[in-house]
Amino acid sequence: MATKKGIKKQLPNFIFAAIFIAGICIFLYPSVSNYINSKHQSRAISNYEDAMANISEEDYTKFWQEAYAYNEALVEKPMSFDLTEEELAEYNKILDPTGTGIIGYIEIENIGVNLPIYHGTSESVLQTGIGHLEGTSFPTGTKSTHAVLSGHRGLPSSKLFSDLDQMIVGDTFLLHIMDQTFAYQVDQISIVLPEETTGLSIFNDEEYVTLVTCTPYGVNTHRLLVRARRVDYNEETKLIVPADATRYGTMIIAPFVGAPVLLIAFIGFLFRTRKPKKKNAKAK
Repeated sequence: MATKKGIKKQLPNFIFAAIFIAGICIFLYPSVSNYINSKHQSRAISNYEDAMANISEEDYTKFWQEAYAYNEALVEKPMSFDLTEEELAEYNKILDPTGTGIIGYIEIENIGVNLPIYHGTSESVLQTGIGHLEGTSFPTGTKSTHAVLSGHRGLPSSKLFSDLDQMIVGDTFLLHIMDQTFAYQVDQISIVLPEETTGLSIFNDEEYVTLVTCTPYGVNTHRLLVRARRVDYNEETKLIVPADATRYGTMIIAPFVGAPVLLIAFIGFLFRTRKPKKKNAKAK
């Protein structure tokens, strides 16, 4: 049985081991959590694509016609993001063939984003994917439309729009909506206060999508607006990489910075807990 003196002697080692294990858990949490959420997001996109494959041409036409009509009606109204219950019910029916609230998904190759797009910007939506801002146009590939897509930044559990600030003018991204794929090229990046919304207005004969997230990172007092104009879609458009240098996200860099620190701490722990070798007893 261990004596109180022996336990007291080993107490610093137990405390060090507990701190070390806690450090590993804290260090791994963002990467593991982001991996799990990425799997859920990929599954949502896969289920969406499977459902799209089973929709008839007649149903596709019906959903698109409803979306076109909705967008045309928005042009005649003053811009408002606060919808009545009746307007919200109508909004939620547009481009929702699966009944899950998913409009489609966004693909930004340059920053490794592949996320489902949901109706609305409630906190439950923004914790799991990208939200389409109520009161803005749906992305339909038609003139006089301006869709606004919002995503969180800096969540420990999911990457989402964390690297949106790495995008530059000239970058491209894709929106996969039902049976259509629309390509957009960034033409303007700005930082505004939350109440400054004039940049989200519909512009006659233009086809815009603006990606929105909070900035600065961790402070969130302003909004980063990445506006893009629709361009013709083809495989070459998808493969454009305008930036001169490769850009790496924080989720990629963090393990390379933290791993050596944890390794050094672990080696120190091994040396502290190593028992000294017993000296050979002299022969009588």
